[in-house]
Amino acid sequence: MLTLIIIGLSVALVWIGRRYWLLRRGVGLLADAVAQGRSFLHEDNELPELHPAWRRLVSESGSLVREIARLKEQRAGQLSQLETTLGSLREGVLIVDRDNYVLLANPAVRRIFPAAKSVVGQRLELVLHSLDLLGLLETVRTSEESAQREIEFREHGRTVWIEATGAAVPGTTEQSGPWCLFVLHDITRLKELENVRKEFVANVSHELKTPITMLKGYAETLCDDDGSMSAADRLQFARTIHRHAERLSAIVEDLLTLSRLESGGAVLNLAWQGPERVVEAAIEEFRDAFAASGHELAAVCEAAGSESRIDAMRLGQVFTNLLENAQKYTPGGTRVVVGVRSVSRSAEVEYWVSDNGPGIPPADLPRIFERFYRVEKGRSRDKGGTGLGLSIVKHIVQLHGGQVTAESRLGQGTRISFRLPARSPLVPEPQPAASGDRLANAP
Repeated sequence: MLTLIIIGLSVALVWIGRRYWLLRRGVGLLADAVAQGRSFLHEDNELPELHPAWRRLVSESGSLVREIARLKEQRAGQLSQLETTLGSLREGVLIVDRDNYVLLANPAVRRIFPAAKSVVGQRLELVLHSLDLLGLLETVRTSEESAQREIEFREHGRTVWIEATGAAVPGTTEQSGPWCLFVLHDITRLKELENVRKEFVANVSHELKTPITMLKGYAETLCDDDGSMSAADRLQFARTIHRHAERLSAIVEDLLTLSRLESGGAVLNLAWQGPERVVEAAIEEFRDAFAASGHELAAVCEAAGSESRIDAMRLGQVFTNLLENAQKYTPGGTRVVVGVRSVSRSAEVEYWVSDNGPGIPPADLPRIFERFYRVEKGRSRDKGGTGLGLSIVKHIVQLHGGQVTAESRLGQGTRISFRLPARSPLVPEPQPAASGDRLANAP
């Protein structure tokens, strides 16, 4: 009897052990299938029927796997649509999670910050180095309200101004805070224009202040005179007042001219004309003045047969400003050349004015076409310049469809040139001059 009991218990233990092993194997296979995102097929794994609840568990697991797959596909489609939409925006868009990891960044972010090649998956503070941006993130995360701030980024010698707007993403609030959405608007160009405007106003105020102060001072002296001032002194005061009034008038006239050119209000009276006539007119106008100041004035004409469509009066302003500068800022005995040549390969004519004077320092050369910029501030004002001549030159040339450039070497001279479209060039382009003669362009 005892033997039968032992045999029965052994059989029962074996059956229970097998059932337990099958259950563990089935649970393991089911877990692997769920982890891999596929349905568990009971028949494919040759598992016997363990219990009605087991088949129900398998069925429900398969349903969950299919639902998760559907949701993933739907989410991928939505993300694709979102990325397509965001990709067309000029503004940068960032989504940051509660741990400051970037979940999404549109292409505009990389356009604004070229150095940030890899953005998604990185911590925000490692990609965009700004305490102000992190402060904005904390403000949004704490208040869960929209906030806006102008932020300056300085990286690799480049300054970028961003108007950042942050907001909490609805439905993502957790213990450590919600996800945050940032819209980054690049306002660098606006900031640069604002700085130019401020600098312009400051320069205009400074330029106008000097003649106005002089006019006021000399006029007050004349008004307060009790008759003790000699006639010669009165005449000298009157001449000084007239000189500063002329300077004030020149500044105002140049400002008005520059304003018309920049606003597009200037109208060009264009006509086809030979470049030689333009150069000859400039030489004729300044021949006597240059002779009186001890400067040598020469012409180089190598554009026979070509014609440029120009406004002769406006182009005359260009040469007037260039030649007046050459006369004012170079010593007597300097050789000044006004030239023109055909550029056959590009159907253009190139005009230039060059001298062998003291030249311009390399640090100043890129800025000489800015309004009111002076290489030698005090000496320039003493010579009567307004600081607007080269800026006017640049805008007149641009209105003609050309670009003006400047070359200079200290102690060797300066060459300012510009090219304009031409037609029927009959003379081939001349060979470049030797390096030592490049600035002088001697005939």
